[in-house]
Amino acid sequence: MGARDLLVVAIVFTAATVVVAGDPVHHVVGEDRGWDPSTDVASWYSQRVFRVGDKIWFTYSTTQESLVELRNEEDFTSCDLSNPIKMYTDGLDTISLEGVGIRYFVSGNTESCKNGLKIPVKIQPKEQIMAQNSVASMAVADGPTVPSASTNLNGLSYILIVGLSICLLGL
Repeated sequence: MGARDLLVVAIVFTAATVVVAGDPVHHVVGEDRGWDPSTDVASWYSQRVFRVGDKIWFTYSTTQESLVELRNEEDFTSCDLSNPIKMYTDGLDTISLEGVGIRYFVSGNTESCKNGLKIPVKIQPKEQIMAQNSVASMAVADGPTVPSASTNLNGLSYILIVGLSICLLGL
């Protein structure tokens, strides 16, 4: 491989690894039990990381529960439902997490809310894995490494990897 070929490989490989990030996660609140007073949503919530692009699913019995998104921590803490951002009543609600910050979800039943059926969803930025910018480190490698099984590749990453493979076979 010549210097030009190594440069092409380094640029394509760097681009591929910069866009490698976890696929959006679909969080089902309370898992099998759903959004219900018998569910320990605090325990469920404590084991989750929410990122921009994820979706959160709430399932509940519409005869017993509903879902309310509140504006701030004060309303969340006191279960004050008088000034909501939005009320959900479908029994199966999917909410896209589109920006960094905290969103406050509580039961539309004040008693259930005061008994703990509420979660603050802290949304973190999308995870990105940055590549080394050194062409020299690419020269000693036999080729690009395969990401571990724990790394999810999005569609663009697959296209870049296929492009890299074509470059290597064609050069």
